[in-house]
Amino acid sequence: MAKAPKTLYQCTECGGTSPKWVGKCPHCGEWNTLQENIAAPEPKNARFQSWAAETTQVQKLAEVTATEVPREATGMGELDRVLGGGLVDGAVILLGGDPGIGKSTLLLQTIALMAKTRQVLYVSGEESAQQVALRAQRLGLNADGVNLLAEIRLEAIQAALKQHAPHVVVIDSIQTMYSDQITSAPGSVSQVRECAAQLTRIAKQMGIAMIFVGHVTKDGAIAGPRVLEHMVDTVLYFEGDTHSNHRMIRAIKNRFGAANELGVFAMTETGLKGVSNPSAIFLASYRDDVAGSCVLVTQEGTRPLLVEIQSLVDDAHGFTPKRLTVGLEQNRLAMLLAVLNRHAGIACFDQDVFLNAVGGVKIGEPAADLAAVLAMVSSFRNKPLPEKMVAFGEIGLSGEIRPVPRGQERLKEAEKLGFKRAIVPKANLPRNEKEFPKLKIYGVENLHEAVSLCRDLVDE
Repeated sequence: MAKAPKTLYQCTECGGTSPKWVGKCPHCGEWNTLQENIAAPEPKNARFQSWAAETTQVQKLAEVTATEVPREATGMGELDRVLGGGLVDGAVILLGGDPGIGKSTLLLQTIALMAKTRQVLYVSGEESAQQVALRAQRLGLNADGVNLLAEIRLEAIQAALKQHAPHVVVIDSIQTMYSDQITSAPGSVSQVRECAAQLTRIAKQMGIAMIFVGHVTKDGAIAGPRVLEHMVDTVLYFEGDTHSNHRMIRAIKNRFGAANELGVFAMTETGLKGVSNPSAIFLASYRDDVAGSCVLVTQEGTRPLLVEIQSLVDDAHGFTPKRLTVGLEQNRLAMLLAVLNRHAGIACFDQDVFLNAVGGVKIGEPAADLAAVLAMVSSFRNKPLPEKMVAFGEIGLSGEIRPVPRGQERLKEAEKLGFKRAIVPKANLPRNEKEFPKLKIYGVENLHEAVSLCRDLVDE
């Protein structure tokens, strides 16, 4: 009788294995993530024999020659900003985003621009060669120098890389790749992890700048094991509402540049175009004569952005008042309402409170606290805030207004866009007010002082 193949249960989150099914993964603690796979024997080191790295020698760190890493511009200014100035030879980049948000469109545009000066290869695992050609034709791209490979088998891709030796490679997407050495289906944890590991090794050895396109889960995280994000050099997230024309790329991790950089694009009929002044877009429909609206100066990496924060405070019609945020942290709203009640005397326990960051941008820094609170106070009292005013600052549990980094750059951006007033933490007041001749800056130490100042400015 033939021996039945051995089965293992593998976690879809961390890639850990278990000899039997259990409800909770013993490695990462996630529930209902174990899936049955057939464990087939394979020769030792068979997957890595063809690309085995040479043995390196131990050397002293002080004797290692460190040189500036050269960068190659992609031709897309906003993408270069997020990458830290451009692509680096041997760098591996992971780009994740929702379906249909524009990942393939952006990378096809980028690869077509770089084909003018470098050898490029676009590996399509989700679309046929005809579909990619139609997209390039629709975008009006000059694809003469773009090499295209419609393939999902890792061994065939390895042979193509060895034969053509490209400088830049796009893998669209890493979840569709599979290796003959692994028996599980494409998209499984083991296939994604091993294919990414081998392609990363090839990129490092051949000096190829490689970009992976990654699917995302319903929670917005890149699908597959988290080790995928650890093994690459740069992790980018494509953000934005599919119903809007604006897209944002955020750098979560970058070994060759600053993290948390933000690039803003506009979706047009001819593809994605970089936006040089995103603050003007986010404030396009801003009106300073409407209650419940306050302009925040947030910092995304090295770029200051002006974003409108809208709030709606209304009588609750149920036993449990609603608390909802879009683009801001949900848990921080409850804390701000408690501080507002305790230190400013404004109780919202019987009010529905809604907060929204206009434009689809996601704000994670605590510097948005002061602008959010002032917008809520404005909506609660049904009185607009002073015209042409911006605000930023972190609010503590004792009601103090704490300073935030890069205060001078935020104020310069607000003045450049024509704002006349700014409420900031007292520690962020500029030493020389003559640097801001067109901006009246008010420094506050606590929440009660900030709310009273707004009321006095409105009554003027």
